Amino acid sequence: MQKQLKTILIVGGGSAGWMTAALFAHLFQGLYQIQLIESEEIGAIGVGEATIPAIKKYNELLKLDEAEFMRTTQGTFKLGIQFNDWLRQGSGYIHGFGVIGQDWEWLRCHHYWLKLRQLGEASDFANYSINTAAALKNRFLPSQPNMPDSPLSHIAHAFHFDAGLYAKYLRRYSESRGVTRIEGKIVDVTLRSGDGFIESVTMENGNVVAADFFIDCSGFRGLLIEQALKTGYEDWSHWLPCDRALAVPCVRSQDFTPYTRSTARSAGWQWRIPLQHRTGNGHVYSSAFMEEAEAEKILLANLDGAQMAEPNRIRFTAGKRKKLWNKNCVAIGLSSGFLEPLESTSLHLIQSTAIRLVRLFPDGDIDPANVAEFNRQSDFEYERIRDFIILHYKATERDDSPFWRYCRTMDIPDTLQRKMDLFRANGRIFREDDELFSEESWIQVMLGQGVIPRSFDPLVELKSGPQIVQFMGNIENVIEKCVERMPTHEAYVEKFCDAKAPS
Repeated sequence: MQKQLKTILIVGGGSAGWMTAALFAHLFQGLYQIQLIESEEIGAIGVGEATIPAIKKYNELLKLDEAEFMRTTQGTFKLGIQFNDWLRQGSGYIHGFGVIGQDWEWLRCHHYWLKLRQLGEASDFANYSINTAAALKNRFLPSQPNMPDSPLSHIAHAFHFDAGLYAKYLRRYSESRGVTRIEGKIVDVTLRSGDGFIESVTMENGNVVAADFFIDCSGFRGLLIEQALKTGYEDWSHWLPCDRALAVPCVRSQDFTPYTRSTARSAGWQWRIPLQHRTGNGHVYSSAFMEEAEAEKILLANLDGAQMAEPNRIRFTAGKRKKLWNKNCVAIGLSSGFLEPLESTSLHLIQSTAIRLVRLFPDGDIDPANVAEFNRQSDFEYERIRDFIILHYKATERDDSPFWRYCRTMDIPDTLQRKMDLFRANGRIFREDDELFSEESWIQVMLGQGVIPRSFDPLVELKSGPQIVQFMGNIENVIEKCVERMPTHEAYVEKFCDAKAPS
């Protein structure tokens, strides 16, 4: 009989550490002794304040109460991401969550929109999705499953929240379920002789903490996965040249949007994330094309309100570890790799990596087959998210700066080129395996970034022009009426999860 693992050590706190600890504490139900080491002196990056709808599955898995979670984290709701100035200066579109319009028999709705566009009768694409239409009117309502025939049943939402408060919330959750937190810094890592597995870590105070299995949540430095195990890193900066970020909060804006805003700048982009107590802002840029002083000037000149702190300065290299699971260590969070938060995937990658590890968790003997499958799935997820982010940079008409000229003309991965070529032909997108982004996501960003198909599915011609006009007009009219019935985002937050209200 194989011996069972008994002890798990998580190195690092923040969102990655405490999301992993909370998940393990809930699912493993005391089967393992779980410890987490973090230092109050080492601050978390805290950029990941915007999420995608998959975060709801994580919160539901932990049985978190949504209203309590949002009050505790100063949360707001998110229906999608608005991209301004990405295709060209003055342009804008929304990548909304959820469905686009309604399928008609065999075909997706966007094929009929392409036909209308050819006829010169297409409305703004945002009008055909409840998520995007509501976002543009600052309206919000969660999905109404009791109305299955209404677009209101198709609303998909995520959250904006304070990542630091979320980590504290999950720390309380974890500790109440048996996770032991150890305060302090690690100064050394001891590898086992013979197989090179991690045996223990040594603390600054001299204490030695041993474990059977290690989770590296130590951030960019990769204390275990890289510094100790020398795993290696795949550098993707030739496709994603941004390598710096400045993050700064400002006072809460009156423009209380149920979406994240991403505005392209001359050498990168600026984010805006509305929370209940403040607005999060940041400027992601390429140091090869812009000096830090100019990046900071642009960021501070484009805040909604008064600046609340000095900018947090972040350096990164887009890419991933060559193996997320190496020997008896798995990297989760920034230690596993970094993709800029353009599509709010940072917290999702923590969640998905931790869940993948639970599904392939080892017994006493770490079987290479489990490790290989874990790394294969992780590589696939990272690469497809990478491609989706590259799409925003590659598909642009901007030529007003050296940065955008570089992005327009750079070579891209074959996996992305195939998707773009197929969409340009007849507007077709096929989701591969379990890749994160849905066909609807690819469709919205392709169209928003100016990748306009030369034609559409030939089965569109089974319907007459007037039939298509009526079908699409009905979708637009019904969505417009539904949006008018929805409360404002601000009113819904105040009613459902106001952090100022007594609980």
